Amino acid sequence: MAGDEVFRKGSTSAPDGYFRWEASGLGWLASAPGGAPVVEVVDVAEDHLDLRRLSFVNPDPQMAEAFGAGLARTHDAGAAAYGSAPDGWEGDGYLGPATSLLPLQLRPTQSWGEFFAEQRVLAMLALAHDQGLWHRHDVAVFEAVARRLTRGEFDDGAPAARIHGDLWSGNIAWTAKGGVLIDPAAHGGHRETDLAMLALFGCPHWDFVIGGYLSQHRLDAEWPRRVALHQLHPLMVHAVLFGGDYAHRAVELARRYR
Repeated sequence: MAGDEVFRKGSTSAPDGYFRWEASGLGWLASAPGGAPVVEVVDVAEDHLDLRRLSFVNPDPQMAEAFGAGLARTHDAGAAAYGSAPDGWEGDGYLGPATSLLPLQLRPTQSWGEFFAEQRVLAMLALAHDQGLWHRHDVAVFEAVARRLTRGEFDDGAPAARIHGDLWSGNIAWTAKGGVLIDPAAHGGHRETDLAMLALFGCPHWDFVIGGYLSQHRLDAEWPRRVALHQLHPLMVHAVLFGGDYAHRAVELARRYR
């Protein structure tokens, strides 16, 4: 393959295995039958990941609808459990920009509520502790949400889905062939987590994306009430990484579910 057809992601400071982690996630997502397109992995090594270079276009409603339908099929491919790793990967993963990666706990769990409480909400609280990011009364709010999650009050009985795990709109590359998934933190999770993150940070032609999604997989009537709950983790991640108003927004969101 010619050099101008390859995009290289490289770093000498990335944690050991980081590029293999991303490559395993891309391969796992790409193996979903009829799923959303995924950028092709050309080569992976300890210090780089080579991907097929993409050419970008502005998305239109038809492309957005097709992407939503493909994303539903990706999710439908499933995972062994909540918190399960992509095929070919063992141990925890990574989340965030390459310059300031955070650990992403991956410990297989049968209950979504228990998984989300322990490995997402409480794990982020632990990372935030050394920064003094939240006051004690704010921490108590997150802990109250975690207790409700652990008790299963927000579980809907859905099996673990095959999710991208970091699906803000910047991780969809719009090409002439449609939306292509890039930069995943793939794992077994709840399908609503990907949808909630797209809604949190905005997505072109969102109504068409969700319309395409629902054409392939119907969500239960309560899912709109859980959107903000699924947005709690990405807001906490942004608070830890970037500070600013994200910390306040995360607390205010958590208060809805304490």
